[in-house]
Amino acid sequence: MYQVSEYHETIREAVRRFAEQEVAPHSHTLWEDEEFPYEIWKKAGELGYIGLPYPEAYDGGGGDWLGFAIVLEEIARVDCAVAVSIMANSTAASLLNNFGTEAQKQRYLRPILDGSQVGCIGLTEPNAGSDAANIQTRAVLENGQWVINGSKTFISNSGSRITGPLVIAAVTGTRPDGRKELSNFIVPNDAPGFSTGRKLHKIGWRGSSTSELFFQNCTIPADHLLGEVGSGLKQTLAQVSTGRILIGILGLGILQGSLERSVKYMSERTAFGKQLNQFQSLQFKVADMATNAHAARLMLYDAAVAKDEGRPNDLQASMAKLFATEKAMEAAHQAVQIHGGNGIMTEYPVSRAFGDAKVLEIVEGTSEIQRMIISRTILR
Repeated sequence: MYQVSEYHETIREAVRRFAEQEVAPHSHTLWEDEEFPYEIWKKAGELGYIGLPYPEAYDGGGGDWLGFAIVLEEIARVDCAVAVSIMANSTAASLLNNFGTEAQKQRYLRPILDGSQVGCIGLTEPNAGSDAANIQTRAVLENGQWVINGSKTFISNSGSRITGPLVIAAVTGTRPDGRKELSNFIVPNDAPGFSTGRKLHKIGWRGSSTSELFFQNCTIPADHLLGEVGSGLKQTLAQVSTGRILIGILGLGILQGSLERSVKYMSERTAFGKQLNQFQSLQFKVADMATNAHAARLMLYDAAVAKDEGRPNDLQASMAKLFATEKAMEAAHQAVQIHGGNGIMTEYPVSRAFGDAKVLEIVEGTSEIQRMIISRTILR
């Protein structure tokens, strides 16, 4: 079982101060304006939070995944949209770090770790979400260049003025078993034939920039293939468990934030001549939140340490993601209920957290997909 070291507690204290001082004061504005948190992003990069688990050789922090999980937890506690921007950037960073050449890492990994750019990964398409095998975007090698045609949607971190490399999946042929051969490519934001479509408006994560992407005879050099031809699905699947752990961590942040806001509100408000914290029905709500936060933290930290130690963690990741995100939704719901009329006003963080929590049950594999993975693994 994991043990949080003094090093990790130091990270928590520092990031909590950062979240309270640099993130929380701007959360309502980011929500209303649906604006990417540029200044926060820059400061997070300078402090080393964005690249914490990546090699120092590429401006990463040389830290571990448990430390990075704590970074995301503490930021999501006050604003999940800011945390998910860091998480989505990490997904692109992992692909580049694990499968990129030295030249690719120097050119494209370094700037998304130091905070000067933000990376994103383009897998989802209008008809290919959890069903990645249904990807339609195609890439053909012609005259020493890859020519890409297709579209992507729901792409986090796209459409910002500092969006840098896009790591996208495209069909490059047919496998011997008749299935599509997928490959990953690094597409610079200024590649000919690439364009960003409309900005997408969400019920949560409103401070995270999300757009459509279009590729119309988009050309990139041959050396922008990531790894080998046909290895795209294998590369992406290798990152799936990590993504599920990190999405679960965002849920834990919402859970903890909902608990803390509810406790504070209940100690300040009165009804029928008593403070809210004297009503047993409300006491039980915070008891459930606290219990679920503790259980989620145990599951998620254990999964993060398994990753750090190189142990298999696929089942742990799916269980932790499922539990943490569903309990985050429950906690956000109850926090709104505790706040009453104020709870449905966007000036109150519990209202914004409610929309954020719902998104977590869908991305990186829906709750239904997680239950399918868990049951198949157990019954195998």
